[in-house]
Amino acid sequence: MDSLPLLTIGVTLLAGLFAVIGVHTYASGQAQRQLLFDRMSQTGQITIGGRRRRFRNVDRRLRRTRLGKRIERKISATGLDLTPGEYFVYVLAALAGLYFVAGAVFAPFFGLLAALIGLWGGNAFLDWQRAKRTEAFINQLPELTRVLANATQAGLALRTAIAMAVEELDDPAHEELRQVADRLAVGHSLDDALNELVERLPSRELTVLVSTLILSSRAGGAIVSSLRNLTETLEERKETRREVTTVLSQVKVTAVAVPILGLGFLLLINGMRAGALDDMTSAFPGRVAVVVAAGLYALGFFLINRLTRVRI
Repeated sequence: MDSLPLLTIGVTLLAGLFAVIGVHTYASGQAQRQLLFDRMSQTGQITIGGRRRRFRNVDRRLRRTRLGKRIERKISATGLDLTPGEYFVYVLAALAGLYFVAGAVFAPFFGLLAALIGLWGGNAFLDWQRAKRTEAFINQLPELTRVLANATQAGLALRTAIAMAVEELDDPAHEELRQVADRLAVGHSLDDALNELVERLPSRELTVLVSTLILSSRAGGAIVSSLRNLTETLEERKETRREVTTVLSQVKVTAVAVPILGLGFLLLINGMRAGALDDMTSAFPGRVAVVVAAGLYALGFFLINRLTRVRI
């Protein structure tokens, strides 16, 4: 019992020592975190004042799965300001809305079909955004090659020319080239950084440009004249792509109008006699007929898009 006060004092001093060490460790960690945040803010890797992210718990858990990693890769190629968790929750909300709206307007069975179509549409939306961003980047390629040619002609290295192009061009080329410049700044090779760009935005024009830059950096040669010739070629391809898009615009509108006409016919049938769609989908043959009709409309949409896909 006589040693109890000494033991209490010793435990108290030891607890105080641990408390001081913990406070010091926490303070140094916060200082290092702030230093890292300031450094990444200066390089553009973190945007100060960005919007608050929603559904953080869902996003954190989703990123650990294969589906989350796939969604993250697709979103990174679209340039959308979304996290995988936000996209996942928005798609689920849209599917629920489609199910209830289609079930209320047509019949409950159509709500299930609408949800399945909406699930396909969520993935198609990301593919469309990626194609749209790729198209916008392709349209900027002549200006990009012109900037690179002028910079290399002035005696600048290719890495410096890419960093200069980041400052000269607008989005999406600004953002994509900034990622390439960041990769080069942290020690990645030029081949790896440019190949990652091709993987994000696959196109023939970008593949030719990247191949030209990689071969010129490896073997040397007249890179300025190559970029000049490539600029003229890209300008001609840009005009050709614009003409092809204008010619095929009416056919693409037809591909969208055909399914809309099908929905209009369903509304017409339901308007002629209330509950007609409910009676039709309550029987098994009616459900089969609806599924077959939806499949035929989807097949027609797919075939029209395939026929109008012209590779230049």
